[in-house]
Amino acid sequence: MTDTSSRILGTPVAPLGLEEASSVIAAWAAGCVARVVCAVNVHMIMEAWDNPAFAAGLAGADLSVCDGRPLVWACRLHGVRDAQQTRGMDLMLRVSEVAARRGLVVGLFGAEPSVAEDVRRQLLERNPGLEIAYCWSPPFRPLTVSEDEAVVRDIAAARVDVLFVSLGCPKQEWWMFEHRERVSCVMVGVGAAFDMVAGKVTVAPRWMQRAGLEWAVRFASEPRRLWRRYVTHNGRFLLLALREWSCSHRPGCRDRPVQ
Repeated sequence: MTDTSSRILGTPVAPLGLEEASSVIAAWAAGCVARVVCAVNVHMIMEAWDNPAFAAGLAGADLSVCDGRPLVWACRLHGVRDAQQTRGMDLMLRVSEVAARRGLVVGLFGAEPSVAEDVRRQLLERNPGLEIAYCWSPPFRPLTVSEDEAVVRDIAAARVDVLFVSLGCPKQEWWMFEHRERVSCVMVGVGAAFDMVAGKVTVAPRWMQRAGLEWAVRFASEPRRLWRRYVTHNGRFLLLALREWSCSHRPGCRDRPVQ
């Protein structure tokens, strides 16, 4: 794996392109070892900024790619000139394609049952021969101990190599952090990818993605749910990221900007 690592407001990211990230995940999956992969965006960075425990979990992830375009720009400001964006949905689709070719078993965890089933059907239509051996939509509440143990048993029984987790940030990351010692597969947090693939959430056109305007499409489709997140996080991220970059060019400046 190419060393293109950077730190954005203290969170380590490796802004790999889609092909390299998919190859890394496939290689890990073939080895049947537990790994945590995060598709990091501004929301996740700010959750880590505000919560040291969450920041520690993210720091321990095996791979964190740049889901959000602003993170790519931040990495480039820090000198990673070849930083690339790898969106959670694109990563899920590409890894599924690679899994179909290499005979890797895929699992789906998250979203509503109808959405998860739509995702399952679309992945199979796109990738003939893909084996999706596990598909479960958890209830919108904490799992009981027995339910959680059943999930771990079912994933193991299905011999899942790559598990796509779509619970939303930070719930999906917490779930992966807490289960990395209990499952022997690569867990990939893909955010709203299930809803996007199922057509429940509007996907921004590529030009808007490249311009860093994907958030505007998401906001327009779900303003009541997302307005607080964008108002709270986006402005702070911009100010803190600029201050961090400025600080990195001044000798003796503190690593962590003042909140």
